[in-house]
Amino acid sequence: MTLRRRGDKATISIQEHMAIDVCPGPIRPIKQISDYFPRFPRGLPPAAGPLAAAPPEAPVLPAAASAGRRSPSDGPRDDEEDVDQLFGAYGASLGPIPGPSPVRPPAKPPEEEPDADGYESDDCTTLGTLDFSLLYDQENNALHCTISKAKGLKPMDHNGLADPYVKLHLLPGASKANKLRTKTLHNTLNPTWNETLTYYGITDEDMIRKTLRISVCDEDKFRHNEFIGETRVPLKKLKPNHTKTFSICLEKQLPVDKTEDKSLEERGRILISLKYSSQKQGLLVGIVRCAHLAAMDANGYSDPYVKTYLKPDVDKKSKHKTAVKKKTLNPEFNEEFCYEIKHGDLAKKTLEVTVWDYDIGKSNDFIGGVVLGINAKGERLKHWFDCLKNKDKRIERWHTLTNELPGAVLSD
Repeated sequence: MTLRRRGDKATISIQEHMAIDVCPGPIRPIKQISDYFPRFPRGLPPAAGPLAAAPPEAPVLPAAASAGRRSPSDGPRDDEEDVDQLFGAYGASLGPIPGPSPVRPPAKPPEEEPDADGYESDDCTTLGTLDFSLLYDQENNALHCTISKAKGLKPMDHNGLADPYVKLHLLPGASKANKLRTKTLHNTLNPTWNETLTYYGITDEDMIRKTLRISVCDEDKFRHNEFIGETRVPLKKLKPNHTKTFSICLEKQLPVDKTEDKSLEERGRILISLKYSSQKQGLLVGIVRCAHLAAMDANGYSDPYVKTYLKPDVDKKSKHKTAVKKKTLNPEFNEEFCYEIKHGDLAKKTLEVTVWDYDIGKSNDFIGGVVLGINAKGERLKHWFDCLKNKDKRIERWHTLTNELPGAVLSD
């Protein structure tokens, strides 16, 4: 179908005329002419005689489009091939068509390229929001984390819902020892927990250098639990004894710094109470609890217990031992031992406290220990002196466990 000019007038075929007259813009090739013509509301124009010339504003066809067309004198050709060429050329080449502008179909939006982590860029609307509050109890060295609710979580299951729970970690040094988690709520994208999770043994130093990581996950019974989103709160943002409320959009999983200072790693912490009883004429040593203990077993936990010695121990009768707490890194003991000794002799004594992992059929593993006495330093020395100065007063302090204990026998 070649464009032929007679004088100043252009003559075009009926198919070209119909396409120019009513084409709404770029159209796709249609295999059958019979499928195309019913789309014209005006019906077929008269087919007799030469067609009317195109309007003066009609654009000149590009060479690429006209090269593929044939004149009526070129002989008959397959109608399907003609329509394919006609519509392909006009759809790709024609500019604006004169006359009333027909309504164009909405353009198909381009497909979004997924993020590297598989989440959309708008985390607020895609992953959901989380409401929670934090309180640092400075007197009791405790961090209370109240997880209230979440809204608009990302669907993770085939039913378009999720089975969400929240877990907490303290950074740096995230491990099972400092992981806390809420219960799981099933088949919901708007869960309400109203649970308070508490970290014990949190010091003012921790509040300066540590960050709380709060993650929302989806629980799956038959495969690994799936990550939904997280947020991180530097603890230095909190004021002591003041509750701060948050409503934060969840973010994609952030990388954990693998180059963090290994010297910050700890073996855990222990809460010890000391009291010299004038009535019993002895030192009362209370083993209250431990927190964030190192995992010693293959299951990621330990079976901890605590031993205490008051040295020098010539008769070797000063050993006391708590009960074993199974499969936990944050055991509560609440046990108290009494050493009969004169108050004046305490200044010459040293209290050694060690934490062990109980194993059946093999040697127990040493987790960590701490020494209180006149040869200690820092908080350990201060705790010992405060006990000596304040008779009949119970004094509790958190102490950091170390993996080296001078004078201790590292076997049980």
